[in-house]
Amino acid sequence: MTVSSTTGSARPAPGVSPAPADGRRAATDLLGLHRDGRIAAEFPRVRQLLADASAEELARAGRLLVQVGPDEVLREHPSTPVVRIAVTAHGTVSALLPALAGELGRHGLLLRSQLGTFDSYVFELTDPGSSLHAHAADLVLALLDPTIVFDEVPLPWDPDAVERVLDAKISLLETLVTRFTEISRGTLVLNTLPLPRRFTAQLVDHRSRARLGAVWRRANARLLGLTERFPALVVLDLDPLVAEGVPVTDSRLTVYAKAHLSAGLLAAYAREVGHLARNITGRTSKALVLDLDNTLWGGIVGDDGVEGIEVAGSYRGEAFRAVQKVVKQIGAQGVLLAAVSKNEADVVRDALAGHPEMTLRPDDFVRIIANWRPKHENLLDLASSLNLGVDSFVFVDDSAYERGLVRAELPDVAVVAVDEDPAGHLDAVLRDGWFDTRELTAEDRVRVRRYREELDRRDFQEGFASIEEYLGGLEIVVRLGVAREADVPRVSQLTLRTNQFNTTTRRLPAPDLRDLLDRPEHTVLTIRSEDRFGDNGLVGAVFLRRVEGVVHIDNFLLSCRVFSRGIEQACLATVLERARDTGAHAVAATYRPTAKNRIVADFYPRHGFVPAEPGPADGRDGGEDATTFRHDLTSVTQVPAYVTLLDETLVGGS
Repeated sequence: MTVSSTTGSARPAPGVSPAPADGRRAATDLLGLHRDGRIAAEFPRVRQLLADASAEELARAGRLLVQVGPDEVLREHPSTPVVRIAVTAHGTVSALLPALAGELGRHGLLLRSQLGTFDSYVFELTDPGSSLHAHAADLVLALLDPTIVFDEVPLPWDPDAVERVLDAKISLLETLVTRFTEISRGTLVLNTLPLPRRFTAQLVDHRSRARLGAVWRRANARLLGLTERFPALVVLDLDPLVAEGVPVTDSRLTVYAKAHLSAGLLAAYAREVGHLARNITGRTSKALVLDLDNTLWGGIVGDDGVEGIEVAGSYRGEAFRAVQKVVKQIGAQGVLLAAVSKNEADVVRDALAGHPEMTLRPDDFVRIIANWRPKHENLLDLASSLNLGVDSFVFVDDSAYERGLVRAELPDVAVVAVDEDPAGHLDAVLRDGWFDTRELTAEDRVRVRRYREELDRRDFQEGFASIEEYLGGLEIVVRLGVAREADVPRVSQLTLRTNQFNTTTRRLPAPDLRDLLDRPEHTVLTIRSEDRFGDNGLVGAVFLRRVEGVVHIDNFLLSCRVFSRGIEQACLATVLERARDTGAHAVAATYRPTAKNRIVADFYPRHGFVPAEPGPADGRDGGEDATTFRHDLTSVTQVPAYVTLLDETLVGGS
């Protein structure tokens, strides 16, 4: 942990609004763009316009956004990420599409949707010729509602009759998931079955109601358990959404439209799907950056003193303490914690280290920046020190001015608003699932320690006159190996989260990666590194494919924590050397530019590759904007002298 203090002015930047537009104004602005036919042209603004939109305003925005064809936006902004979603259900769920358009829009994503026909989910999931599978969806949403059970329960019924139908339905769903995973490469999303009172109240004795609740929960537990067997499956638990007061059904829509899930529940469900969409497009946030005064504790520590701030001992103090506990819990799961505060550094250090009721301590943060500079400048400094893009940050502050300044200067930062009442802080931080991921890996649990080690490396660097001397002093060791089953979660995570050193940004959920590993012409190499400060773990991967005498590098990616240390050059040199040793006459590689991977635009040319016309086997991950490179292997780049490379594999196809 580093506590930084730099003197500087806190005056606002010229022309910066002190606060963002509220939800109502944002929706009005969006309506104006719609009337002018300019939503497609102004689509990058949508994310900011909807940042603070209420549920009602977001619903209204979704109804406008769903009318905009994704191709219209792509003509104006071709790099906009697109998420293909197919929807199928037992009942009418057309209200889900505008909700999805709104949720994806507020994350800067485009929706390309396909809605199945009424009550056809069994056919659509299992028939490879169905329109659902033809859509080649990234996410397939199969919405389940309680009528799939009660429509088949004979009259009169009791809990045992419901249990028999439930058992049959869960068995059917197991079959559907099995068949789906055999014929699709997308992610299937199911949900638990809510149990509305309209069914429990039909039982007049409490013992039977308890029995019904028990069998229903066992069925949902069995449904949730399917995710242990099927990596391509996500089951969204609707109980937490219903527990927040979202109605399960709307009686009029149930009767007249066969819509068995309420619009409110579909909107809450769409929010959860938005989190999944962010994850599969590599937009999962990595760092939670927090203001301190009136955000993590009550009061102004510089004015009130360490003893005067509220972190326990009162209702407000306990609310702040609850926030700190949740932040600590989030940090324990691989999310980087940082603080940016307008305070004196020694005062902040004393508060965090010395207040007896403080839950968060200095060592919980990878960095604490306390000074009087504008916070957007401190965020840029933080991004540089962590080697992350600012789009990896979630910034929480109680000041509307500070939030507005950060939004204006750094629009890629996710900004979370909290107000003067700490009772709402928890919901504000947790509501948008900024850090949601499919699966935690061993790397996640040690990420904070490794970033602290990285800051130690930065301090170590200051003692050297040149970068070469510094790198030599690091004592870098790299291990290049073949990906095994145990590596799948981490390698998949790297493809989903790595944006900068990622030559094609091909995203591979775990099932797709396993499919790749099963193909004999493909080899996935893992990159592990360590140095004098510690073990960096599995930090990269190289995706190879051999076609006759040519080795194709389909993708090359490396964690932002470790690039520019010669590791990438060492691995590429080894790939080239082993390709030549095993009889290949060339190595082909593809670079597909994105807004975030410009750092690798010249990676291949710098190491002896030359542009080439793509052949039949080239550029499968590329597209029209991709560049194909070729290396004739006559003279290959060398492993840097300051890197010790341990080659634990051979190039794929050998």
